[in-house]
Amino acid sequence: MTSEVRIVPRGTSDTVDGARRNGVRVDSTRDAPVGRSVAIAGEGLTIEVAPHRCFACGALNEHGIHLELHVDGDRCWTELALPERFQGWDGIAHGGVICTILDEVMAWSLAATDNWGLTARMAVEFKRPVQLGVPIRGEGWVSATRRRLVDTAGRIVDPATGDVLATATATYVAAGAERKRELQARYRFRLTSNDGRAATGDTAAGANPG
Repeated sequence: MTSEVRIVPRGTSDTVDGARRNGVRVDSTRDAPVGRSVAIAGEGLTIEVAPHRCFACGALNEHGIHLELHVDGDRCWTELALPERFQGWDGIAHGGVICTILDEVMAWSLAATDNWGLTARMAVEFKRPVQLGVPIRGEGWVSATRRRLVDTAGRIVDPATGDVLATATATYVAAGAERKRELQARYRFRLTSNDGRAATGDTAAGANPG
């Protein structure tokens, strides 16, 4: 069975309107508690987080990339075409933005095991320049787990040709139980089934992130 993650801005009308003004596509087809983002839909489960300011996926960051992320098993992927504001050399995406996309898809691949992780180390190899305005696909997956250390790999590909544009490996440190609870409260995290029933406790009282 395929599971899918979508990070989609949700929340109050002010939050949604602001996200739309910033060019973020808003999905209002599913009900969610006020002030939350429907973030991850898995195999019968959904992770919800509050709108936040992450440069990679946060709906409230007007300067961000606004990635829409999906999960298939232990793989996370995203597809997009980078606009000119992420330019490095003329017509080419900045390498730091490519690193950010790779970090994001590898980090979210940990969601398959309900892990929250921080990047410990990351290595990137740039194979070919990433052209602005041309669709690309970022993919990340878990390659090994060693206690609290999770090894991942990722790549950026041209979905039209299959050419590999960049590859990466990274190690993430999974949050301990207490820190994970803090993060869940801060981001108003909860895990629900697709019929809306909570599979974990509601932590909506946490502070707004970012």
